Amino acid sequence: MRVGLAGYGLAGRHIHRPQLKAAGFEIASVSTSNPERMAEVESDEPQAQVVPDLDALLQVPDLDLIVLATPTGMHVDHLRAAIAAAVPIVVDKPITPDAASAQQAVAAAAAAGCPLTVFQNRRWDTPHLAAKKLLADGSLGDLVRYEFRWERWRPEPKARWREQDSAADGGGLLLDLGAHLVDSAVDLFGPVDSVVATMASHTTAAEDEVVMMCRHTGGVVSHLSTTSLAGVPGPRLRLSGTKAAYVVTEFEAEPNGLPGFENPAGHVGWLCRADDREALPTVAPERTFYEQVADALNSDDPQAKMPVDPRDSVHVARVLDAARRSAQNWQVTQVEGP
Repeated sequence: MRVGLAGYGLAGRHIHRPQLKAAGFEIASVSTSNPERMAEVESDEPQAQVVPDLDALLQVPDLDLIVLATPTGMHVDHLRAAIAAAVPIVVDKPITPDAASAQQAVAAAAAAGCPLTVFQNRRWDTPHLAAKKLLADGSLGDLVRYEFRWERWRPEPKARWREQDSAADGGGLLLDLGAHLVDSAVDLFGPVDSVVATMASHTTAAEDEVVMMCRHTGGVVSHLSTTSLAGVPGPRLRLSGTKAAYVVTEFEAEPNGLPGFENPAGHVGWLCRADDREALPTVAPERTFYEQVADALNSDDPQAKMPVDPRDSVHVARVLDAARRSAQNWQVTQVEGP
C-alpha cells in the first residue's frame, strides 16, 4: 500500500519510515520543505515523490495512508486538512497539544468517515508486553506499585521544536514522552480519574522535568516520570507486587542506572525477590503497529480494526491537561470527560 509521509525529521525518517517499510508499505511521497531533508529522501527513497508541504502531499494520487510525522503544534491544522481529503490517517503522538482540540479532531474524522489512529507504538515494546503477561498470570501477586520512567542526561537542549517551542505550541516533555508514559499506564490499568503532578522548565522553553501520580478508576496508582536531567536514571520500568517485582533497566540508547541488571541476549528485564532473580525471555508482539494498520486498511471496517482507538488518545490528552493544571495549583486534579 502507498503511503504519503508528512515530515522527514527524527520521527518521519528514523521511526515511521523503517516501521512502515518493515510492514510492507511503499513510501510513495514525502512532504518536506527542508533542502537537506529533501536530499535525504532522494537518497533513502529514490522512487518517492518529494513535495513541499502537506497540501501538495494530499494531491498525490492513489495514496492508501497519510502519516503525520509533523511537529505537535501543527497537528490540529494538519488533521483538519487530511480528514477533508478522506485518506486514512496515522498521526504521531500526542494527537494534538490539548484535549479540546483532540476531541474535535476525533469527532471530525468520525463524522467524515475517515479512519484515524494514533502512533502510540510503545504499547508493543517488549518490556510493556512482558509486564502485561506478568500481571495477567499472577506472577507478581497483588500489585503494590507501578513505576515507568523515561529519563536521560541532556543538559544541553537540542535546537529543535521539541525543546525550543512553548507548551502551547507542542514543546516540552509532558506532551512528548509524557504521552507515552500515560498511554502505557492506561493500556495496563484502564482510565485515569485523577492526577497529581509536578513539572519544571530548567533548560528548555517548556518543561524538561515531569512527575505524575495517576489514580486509575480501578484503584491502581501509576508513578510516571520523565526528565532530560537525570545524570543517574532510575529503572526504566518497575512493577512491584506481593510475590515479586519486575524490573527493566535497559532501553534503547538510554543509559542504564543499575549495573548488574543488563538484559541477557533474548531476555527483557528481571523477575526479582531480593537477591533471588531470574531473567525473563523476550515477549515479542504478534503484529507490529503498522502491520495492524495494514490489516485494518484491508478489512471491511478499517476504523474498528485500527491498533489504537483515537478516543484513547483523547483520554491521554485529558490526563496530560489535568497534570498541567495540577502542577500549576499543587493539588490533586480530576481528569475531565468520560
